[in-house]
Amino acid sequence: MNASELLANTLSPDTETRQNATQQLENASRENYPAYMLILSDELRNESSQIHTRNAAGLALKNALSARESARQDEYSARWMALSADTRQKIKEASLITLASPQPRAGAVAAQVVSAIAAVELPVGQWPDLIEILLGFINTSDDTNLKIATLQAIGYICETIKPEVLALRSNEILTAVIHGARKEEPSSEVQLAAVHALFNSLEFVRDNFDREGERNYIMQVVCEATQNPSVSVQVGAFECLVKIMALYYDKMAFYMEQALFGLTVMGMKHSDERVALQAVEFWTTVCEEEIELAHEAREAAEYDEPPELESKHFAKVALPEVIPVLLNLLTQQDEDADEGEWNLAMSAGTCLSYMAQAVADPIVPAVIPFIEAHIKSQDWHQREAAVMTFGSILDGPDPQVLTPLVNQALPLLIGMMIDDNLHVKDTTAWTLGRICDLLIVTIKPDVHLHPLVSALVNGLSDRPRIVTNCCWALMNLADQIGIYLEEYVTDAPESPLSPYFEGIVSALLRVTETTANESNFRTSAYEAITSYVSHSSTDCIPVVQNTVIAILQRMEQLLNMQNQIVGVDDRNNWNELQSNLCSVVISVIRRLGGRIQPMADRIMTLVLQLIQGAGKTSTVLEDAFLVIGSLAAALEAGFAPYIQAFLPFLYPALKAHEDTQLCMVSVGIIGDISRALGDQSAQYAGAFMNVLLENLQSNVLNRNVKISILSCFGDIALAIGPAFDPYLTTTMDVLRQAGAVQPNPLDFDLMDYVAQLREGILEAYTGVVTGFKNTEKAPALLPHVSSILELVHQCLADEERSDAVVKLSFGLIGDLADCFPNGQIKELLLEEWIAHEFRSKRGMQPETKKTLRWAREMIKRATA
Repeated sequence: MNASELLANTLSPDTETRQNATQQLENASRENYPAYMLILSDELRNESSQIHTRNAAGLALKNALSARESARQDEYSARWMALSADTRQKIKEASLITLASPQPRAGAVAAQVVSAIAAVELPVGQWPDLIEILLGFINTSDDTNLKIATLQAIGYICETIKPEVLALRSNEILTAVIHGARKEEPSSEVQLAAVHALFNSLEFVRDNFDREGERNYIMQVVCEATQNPSVSVQVGAFECLVKIMALYYDKMAFYMEQALFGLTVMGMKHSDERVALQAVEFWTTVCEEEIELAHEAREAAEYDEPPELESKHFAKVALPEVIPVLLNLLTQQDEDADEGEWNLAMSAGTCLSYMAQAVADPIVPAVIPFIEAHIKSQDWHQREAAVMTFGSILDGPDPQVLTPLVNQALPLLIGMMIDDNLHVKDTTAWTLGRICDLLIVTIKPDVHLHPLVSALVNGLSDRPRIVTNCCWALMNLADQIGIYLEEYVTDAPESPLSPYFEGIVSALLRVTETTANESNFRTSAYEAITSYVSHSSTDCIPVVQNTVIAILQRMEQLLNMQNQIVGVDDRNNWNELQSNLCSVVISVIRRLGGRIQPMADRIMTLVLQLIQGAGKTSTVLEDAFLVIGSLAAALEAGFAPYIQAFLPFLYPALKAHEDTQLCMVSVGIIGDISRALGDQSAQYAGAFMNVLLENLQSNVLNRNVKISILSCFGDIALAIGPAFDPYLTTTMDVLRQAGAVQPNPLDFDLMDYVAQLREGILEAYTGVVTGFKNTEKAPALLPHVSSILELVHQCLADEERSDAVVKLSFGLIGDLADCFPNGQIKELLLEEWIAHEFRSKRGMQPETKKTLRWAREMIKRATA
């Protein structure tokens, strides 16, 4: 079979034909990669071939060059770079020639191939003349198809390659792209391709945006493009404006005044929804930026420093113009819209909620007349829009401003839970959920609680969407009343929810009996049950105990049904249900603590069966392991009888390096077991340490799991104290090496990782030092004290240090001083940097100050 037939068959409607053809292509790729790539590139450029075959060839080429997973991408890149220069050149030439194909679809797929090759070659200094070639096509050719495909290629290249790789050519790229986007360009297709390319290049033209003249020209072209006769170009131009606002907010004041304000408000009223959506998104982005700037300003104020960037308060200035348009859009709901479909009314609601956070109190008088005028309207569109408006402004304004309004509205909203319109009920349930979440103090137990709970429990027998929102509202009610009581009442014997507790939990359990999970309503019900259990007051403990019995019965039934599972959907449903059940069991164990003991045998038996039947890759494994970790924490020494049965499942999970979450949870369980058993865990420490040290050597294991492992060393050392001595030297060497990793100030991900790594190392050192303190083995730490303090010094010298790191650092210095009270490390403790750090208290949390005071006393004693 020739290449054309094979490629055509990969698009066949017949599954077997399609799979066979795909398999043959994969075999060809493995057996003779150079020939395979040349055949595909020849087919791509072949103007006498069918367009669908050429497209298939182009996509196969692209897929042989690019992959989502970084490991596979590295493999593909290496394979491409191993080709002879001649072979690579032929494939590149074929791709570039195809950009000018009279068939636009062939040119479009060639653009993807060019960008895939560029993504491999440009970062390693290959194909240096590519950008020049592409710019030549745009600047010297009158071929519209070539211009479009070339601009698409440039757009893809800008999207996939790191900005710094292209920074040197940013001027030329920008010039070509802007040239194509101008209103003078006769082809709207060229303009569209240029606008998309501009969108993808915006991140690396920062220098151009810094220069006023260039910035003015870019903004002029984009603003003019929002008025283009082609709606697609308008949409692309507004997308550019959204991204420009996100990237260059601080440079937008002049343009907001001159053009953007009017253009975007008009754009929100556009007859084509695609344009209006982007114009609304523009204002959502403005609000997001200003919310973030307000947060940064508050943080800076805590340190008596000016913020790096100041808010221009665009949202507040625009409020009188933007709000009426948003409110009007809220009334344009589509009764038949699919639930997950993003539409104008939803976009307007989202924008309104961000607007409330950005402008705070002024939003209230701006929307109240609309709510009052429409909340009792005969037209459901108006009623629903009024309720949506009320729900959207609850986060942002001062609660004292909102409280009288909520008090006034609550009875009306509760009554609307029996509205005859599905959309109104759905939005009302969501709004009640927002009130429960954000303004719990407005719900008066003696006035509102009974009708509110009744309305929400009745809603649990409604349509799936409404059930989901009622579950969410009930969950927020439990969470927020629980948090309020925990803050103001210690170990409350009863809660305002106590009289309703059993009824609510029973109603939620009934919801979970269904086999369906449309709109995620069953999962939402389980999440709500978890919240009720977690925040249950003492008088509700019997209901919690009955709940866990019901949940364990369901786990048993599900385990018995395992052999009846047919197909992927059944397996996913089974996994999801087991995960939900595990979540409830975890919350019960945490709530009951040691009182879970009578049910421990049954829980462990079920969970071990679940692990055995779950399969290696199942997400249920993580949940099952978390149940065991919770049980260990609750039972403490009482967990000992279960360890031998569990260890054969724990070790394989620790060695599943590709499964980051499972590995992370498994490492955590070693910590749970060590803390639970204390010095009794010494018999398992050798095996634990071996597997953890092996994991640190893995090239596959996620680096965040390795941080958890370091922290876990501290848990083991703290649990077994001086019995940790055989592992001390190895552990301290590993911690010292890890502490030597330095952040690159230009790599934010690495800086973040090093900050977390240092926190993990400090936790490990704290566990080791505390474990050895006041024991005959304490002198074994002396050779390591200076390297420990060296890391502490680094951590405290970091301007970006977190409060957790500061607290750990002070605590560790105090622990070392406490460990050697007789002057053994006096010289180290008297170093100037320690005295300097202990003098500074600026911006410190109360708990950190407490640790600092204790550490200071320890140093005084150890240096006397």
